[in-house]
Amino acid sequence: MFPAFLTTIFFSLSAISGSRCAKAFGGLEANFWRLTIATVLLTSYAIFFGHPISGGAGALFILSGAIGVGVGDMLYFQALPRIGSRLSVLLIQCLSVPFAATVEWLWLGTTLSSKQFIWVGVILAGILLALFPLHHAHSTRREKVAGVCFGILAAVGNSFGAVLSRKAYGAALEAGFNIDGPTAAFQRIWGGVLVASTVLVFAKWPAIQSVFKNCKILFTAEYKSKWRSVWPWVVITSLAGQTFGVTCFQWALKNNPTGVVLPIIATTPLVAIPFSQVLEKERPSLRSILGGLIAVGGVIALLKLK
Repeated sequence: MFPAFLTTIFFSLSAISGSRCAKAFGGLEANFWRLTIATVLLTSYAIFFGHPISGGAGALFILSGAIGVGVGDMLYFQALPRIGSRLSVLLIQCLSVPFAATVEWLWLGTTLSSKQFIWVGVILAGILLALFPLHHAHSTRREKVAGVCFGILAAVGNSFGAVLSRKAYGAALEAGFNIDGPTAAFQRIWGGVLVASTVLVFAKWPAIQSVFKNCKILFTAEYKSKWRSVWPWVVITSLAGQTFGVTCFQWALKNNPTGVVLPIIATTPLVAIPFSQVLEKERPSLRSILGGLIAVGGVIALLKLK
């Protein structure tokens, strides 16, 4: 389960850096740029070092990325401004566990033991203790309800994407292909970036039309100024999230059930606490530390069952 632990570290860095990017560019555009950079890097790896992949498995990996990375992340960025980053992450990471386990049980026949269910519950209880109650003061009641709905739907997308990756690994093995993590991440990122590009073009279409009709410069001086100040965070969120983070995520899913991998990754908001303390000067509360200890203890106990 070492790759699952690496995933939590990378995802934590990606969350903090991604938040800074979203504040500068907006959610849709920040998500697009991080996916674009990751696509270039993973495609380069796939061309020079990647393993061959069968057509059926490749299609499943792309579909996994379209649902998990494309749709899931898009909904996540819709939840962020309505209910805040910590509650959004909490909903997605925690609800992804039972959703994914249920889908994998119904579709792939993978089940968890009663002891595994107990320790999964301990992990989620620790996360809830650490992060609840959370409030987003600038949102109305209607916006909070909408944000919670977006967060739940994002968790569903994340769950289906994870289970589709497991299905894709099975299809690859049946076809005689041994797919590594970066190659799987390369396949998934293309599905994600296609969805993100389509949504961004649709959202920015009036501005794009204005550029072509009036011969305006798309990258204004103000936009270039934002890039000069934010580009290091764009690179960090791309490397930590969709490049190394997703690579480790796929590596973990290759050899372990989704219902075991996702609870470990669900500790990402807790792993982010020391990073946010250093980079954002945020001091964790005693309740957050206690919840983190409970969640980490659950992870250790879950690993000992393997």
